[in-house]
Amino acid sequence: MTKLIIQIPCFNEAENLPDTLVALPRRIPGVDQIEVLVIDDGSHDGTAEVARRFGVQHVVRHRRNRGLAAAFQSGLDAALAAGADIVVNTDADGQYEGADIAKLVAPIVAREADIVIGDRGVANNAHFGPFKRLLQRMGSSVVRRLSRTEVTDAVSGFRAISRTAAQRITITTEFSYTTDMLIQAGRKRLKIVSVPIRTHAAVRPSRLFTSIPQFISRQLMTMARAYATYNPLRTFALIGAAVSLVGLLPILRFLYFWATGDGQGHVQSLVLGGSLLVLGVLTGLMGVLADLIGANRKLLEATLKHVRQLEEQVARLEPQAPASPVQNTDRAA
Repeated sequence: MTKLIIQIPCFNEAENLPDTLVALPRRIPGVDQIEVLVIDDGSHDGTAEVARRFGVQHVVRHRRNRGLAAAFQSGLDAALAAGADIVVNTDADGQYEGADIAKLVAPIVAREADIVIGDRGVANNAHFGPFKRLLQRMGSSVVRRLSRTEVTDAVSGFRAISRTAAQRITITTEFSYTTDMLIQAGRKRLKIVSVPIRTHAAVRPSRLFTSIPQFISRQLMTMARAYATYNPLRTFALIGAAVSLVGLLPILRFLYFWATGDGQGHVQSLVLGGSLLVLGVLTGLMGVLADLIGANRKLLEATLKHVRQLEEQVARLEPQAPASPVQNTDRAA
């Protein structure tokens, strides 16, 4: 049997969640069982109660707001623990068309993809302004280069993930999971495809960021961090080479004046250039060390994947006892 779990991260979505839940599909070709998982990220408007009232099978609650990335990761962990073969992530505000979930899961059911991203058609989407369209296209272009994939809408939150891919993905950023996940998946050589989807007009301003400059800066930091994590040697080698090249300029300047017999008054150029060269070499050595740490990270990721698989096997062997539909994954006070 193929089990699909549709996860919905929520923060104070009691008003919009019912319409989103009603719009979810009940049957999908190739899927035998469909369940819904709501992640209540520290809401104080009764979001979890609304989810239970509408028959949601799984509810994960954070005691305080931890952000979209943490909510997404909590959802993945809970979905895997519940035996999901496919996980679909969608928004609670009804931005995405629930019927298009069938389009997302089709490539995974056909074993043609590990991850499927819903393409909102940014270039022609009537719900996006010209400036937002430009930013989305530029951002997707950068992510394609960093992840070595052909994703056309990198920040779309409407996506489907196979069980195998979900076991290998661990979100490390605290801002948004979208670009971090794609760079990870691309570097791990998971098969990613895009399918066109429909969208609805936003019912409220985004709660993820307060301004466009803030969104851009956080996304750039996320992309830079993710790229450096999976390409440490290249990243530090490029930085070290750039610093060393800058350091060569004052050294060449000193050598020129020394060759013309005027080297005494330009010793400061030699000192500055030598310092920059040493700094460049140290940066390159840091890249070697980071690359070795990266190799250790791969071993830890492989271990984590096997641990998740063992936990799932143990859960299937243990007798199922009646439990509350609400799970609390936040152990902090």
